Amino acid sequence: MIFKQKMISEVEDVHIGPLQLTSGEVLDDITLRYERVGPRNAPVILACHALTGNHLTVGTEEQLGWWSGLISEKNYIDTQKFQIITFNVLGGCDGSTGPLSINPKTQSVYRASFPDISIRDMVNAQYLALKKLNIDKLHTIIGGSLGGMQVFEWGLCYPEVTEKLIMLATTPVFSDYGIAFNHIAKTVIKNDPNWNGGFYETHDNITGLEVARMIGMITYRSSDLFSQRFNRSRTDTEFDVTSYLNYQGQKLKKRFDANSYLYLLDAMNQHDIGREYGSWQQACEKLSMPILMLSFDKDLIYEPKQMNTCAEYLPNGDYRHIKTDFGHDGFLVEFDKWGPLIKTFLNK
Repeated sequence: MIFKQKMISEVEDVHIGPLQLTSGEVLDDITLRYERVGPRNAPVILACHALTGNHLTVGTEEQLGWWSGLISEKNYIDTQKFQIITFNVLGGCDGSTGPLSINPKTQSVYRASFPDISIRDMVNAQYLALKKLNIDKLHTIIGGSLGGMQVFEWGLCYPEVTEKLIMLATTPVFSDYGIAFNHIAKTVIKNDPNWNGGFYETHDNITGLEVARMIGMITYRSSDLFSQRFNRSRTDTEFDVTSYLNYQGQKLKKRFDANSYLYLLDAMNQHDIGREYGSWQQACEKLSMPILMLSFDKDLIYEPKQMNTCAEYLPNGDYRHIKTDFGHDGFLVEFDKWGPLIKTFLNK
């Protein structure tokens, strides 16, 4: 069905008031920034972003969103048929309450005094935000990586809210391998001479964040892809691959806060949906709604074999594996390979 109401795209803030975190602490006066695209009378799809993503899933012609290749008019997720909402996560640095926000109790920027947050805290904040927007029912919740962790928590905490779940490149428990890489990233940031215990004046001088991004880029892509793309090419001064990593590090530092990066890494490290259910297997058995899980070849952090095993415990799960050289970043590219699976699942 095509909804005739004119498609409206907006970026707004929603204020949800105080929230008690899973740690027991209370955050006062929380704000979440969100993007909303599609007819207001269409079924709602909630898209959850990954570690360094933001609320701009679709974006604009001037600034395309990170999933614009998947979500747009007449695309795999059709913005003429569905209304898509994406929140910048709690703890983020693109408009939602996070380390760069003002602490109402001290009237100074939180920075490293921001309380620890969990994936569930992010989901609870989004749930309250949707209530503020008068949205009580979701057609589908979709997300990859950190976004997929949120999808797991949504299904367990608010099963009555959504009809379907789509999890891409994510697992019910974050792996030791992933925690190891996150530890290296955290160490280089905290050892930066300008770190100042997290109370730096500006993150522009935190070169440790650049190195952390380089570490991430290596885990997000595969060795095969690096070989195909760079093939040991070099200029007189450096290899092309090192120039590429330097560029990616500098690019992230311009748009992302180092404290937010650390808080989100910690939230990822703590991800384990089985903590309250005896095991992650028992938690999966409680997810009775239709679920589509997509793994991506050569994903180092969210291994396909673990996703395949996870799907076996889902009462109504459909697992598919995507062949790609992009590794973990497969869920952000090559939409022609897996977009049709999303479209079919949504329209069942």
